[in-house]
Amino acid sequence: MDKKIDKSQLRREATRRWIKWGIGAVVAVAIIIVAITSIKPGVQARDLTMATVDEGPLETTIPASGRVVPAHEEIINSPVNTRVLKVFAQPGDSVKAGTPLLQLDLEQEETALDKLIDSRNMQQQELTQLQLNHQTMISDLEMQIEVNEMNVNRMRIEVENERRLDSLGSGTGDRVRQAETAYAAGVLELKQLRTKLANERLRTAAAERVQQLNVSSVDKDIELMRRTLHQGQIPAPLDGVLTFIASDLGSQVGAGEKVAVVSDLSRFKIMGDVPEGSSNRVEIGSRVNVRIGREQIAGTVTNITPQAKQGVVSFVVNLDDPRHSRLRSGLRAELYVSYGYKDNVVRLPSGAFFKGPGDYQLFVLDGENDLVKRQVKVGDSNRDYVEIISGLKAGDRVVISDMEQYRTKGSLKLKN
Repeated sequence: MDKKIDKSQLRREATRRWIKWGIGAVVAVAIIIVAITSIKPGVQARDLTMATVDEGPLETTIPASGRVVPAHEEIINSPVNTRVLKVFAQPGDSVKAGTPLLQLDLEQEETALDKLIDSRNMQQQELTQLQLNHQTMISDLEMQIEVNEMNVNRMRIEVENERRLDSLGSGTGDRVRQAETAYAAGVLELKQLRTKLANERLRTAAAERVQQLNVSSVDKDIELMRRTLHQGQIPAPLDGVLTFIASDLGSQVGAGEKVAVVSDLSRFKIMGDVPEGSSNRVEIGSRVNVRIGREQIAGTVTNITPQAKQGVVSFVVNLDDPRHSRLRSGLRAELYVSYGYKDNVVRLPSGAFFKGPGDYQLFVLDGENDLVKRQVKVGDSNRDYVEIISGLKAGDRVVISDMEQYRTKGSLKLKN
């Protein structure tokens, strides 16, 4: 007869079986994990862009953005607060210099001009009257001086006669003194008149100059008003294409408000923008390579704005060929502004990975089929190459396409 097995022994045997199964499962999972991690993820060679590191010269440039604009463009502003009466042209029309574009309501300005002309005529009449009055006054003083000069001469002769008579005993000392006193008084009166004449000439000349300035001021106001009326006809300032016009009849326009734009579309330039942090490398005279699509056009920086706006500094590029057939107003352009030159640097062709100087993790070919991630420091650049400061050497084969999707991988298997 079989002996009944103790329950505690049964439990111990069951526990041992569970432990064995658990250990087996852990070992199996570990084997699977090791197998998975030992297999490198692969990438197709045709999906990558690779380049070889070499040594050579590097013309350093900074990238910038730009747009094509007419080399010569005139913005016409309304000279006064008014409204649009007539429109003689439409955007896209070719116009000649002097061609009327708009007719503004200038009735108030014409009335103001008539008033200015009347005021000028009155000022001129006042000047003429003032000159006549001064001429009469000066003539009277000159006549008085002539009369006094004759009287003084007569008195001088009387003094000489009285002195001669007195020396002969026929005259008296009193008569001599009376003649001398009258003569001295006449001389002083003549001197006073001459001084008065000189002062009057200065005073009248000053008064006439003031009045002449008043007339001249009104003349300037009239000339300004006439120019305003001429500008109010809104003639085309140059031969070109009308690219904008305020075409709503009856619409109100303020003084200084843009009413038309005429552009010379036969020649162009580039308006460039560069981040404020890189603007110190852009100088007047810097050479620029302009890329529009596949076309490349050279140019020179001719103007730089003195202040940054929203973190961007603007500059103007005059093109060597401003009539290039690829140029169209408003086209976007890639700019590469040259600022230096380096000899014999380690360099790598530029690619999608490059976002500016700094540290990168790039995949480098190790052997025939392994790509290994490597820490690389990048310095200056141009449109074709970037400078390698550390991490790569001449002859290394490097992936230069965007590898963002593999940023967590340390190595890759290259599949042909």
